[in-house]
Amino acid sequence: QVQLIESGGGLVQTGGSLRLSCVVSGRYVNIVDMSWFRQTPWKEREFVAGMRSVGGSPAYSDSVEGRFSISRDSVQNAETTLYLQMNSVNAEDTAEYFCAARPREQKPLNSRVSYKYWGRGTQVTVSS
Repeated sequence: QVQLIESGGGLVQTGGSLRLSCVVSGRYVNIVDMSWFRQTPWKEREFVAGMRSVGGSPAYSDSVEGRFSISRDSVQNAETTLYLQMNSVNAEDTAEYFCAARPREQKPLNSRVSYKYWGRGTQVTVSS
């Protein structure tokens, strides 16, 4: 089992920055791929950024490429923290942001249905 708890959401002005955190813990935390998704009431949950458990470059959606950055701490005591650094935010970035994890596999990181573990979300609101 893997547990995920997000934090860091809030209100930010257009053009500003925000950093989201997700504490990921559990027995298999060192062999999971981890990603960020987001959702609004009028859109399906969509992939934002992700990284594999071992190797490879992070992946980003076209809408956040060049503005957002995903990273994570090393695993210690069956726990790590996943981050999403959000820069140059705009109104389209307003959403509930979710941290997700899945046992390591070959499917694309943006495959929403492949993720088994989800956090409860943290709200990000961008104001003009």
